[in-house]
Amino acid sequence: MVEARVKKRATGATAILGRNGHPTIETPTGGSLAVVTAASEPGFNPLDLLYSSLAACLVLSARIAASQMGVLDRFHSVEARVSGDKSEGEPARIRRFEMQLTISGDFDDGVRQEIADRAEEICTVSNTLRGNADFNLTVK
Repeated sequence: MVEARVKKRATGATAILGRNGHPTIETPTGGSLAVVTAASEPGFNPLDLLYSSLAACLVLSARIAASQMGVLDRFHSVEARVSGDKSEGEPARIRRFEMQLTISGDFDDGVRQEIADRAEEICTVSNTLRGNADFNLTVK
């Protein structure tokens, strides 16, 4: 039996904001992204990043699901569109996530649905959002 090896990747993010300007986000692996704040500015705002994390996790998880199901050879691509319904009042939050997966490949609707269902079960981001994660805030 071949055992799958999962290479660990450093994760996390550091956001930095000065007195003026926009926040910049950096990852432990060297990624960097400027965050926008105005409604008309092109780029990612904090909610876009939340939706992007869920969308990216879902497409990666869909490919994993297709592989686990033994149908990866018929899998062409997957697209995830994620948006949400933001609360009107306090506390500010997303009340509902809208997710749509478009799975391309030689599959019937039942297999597409199974890939999607498994993807949602596999996805660390959706599992975290559905869960009740603890938050630990320290101040220096």
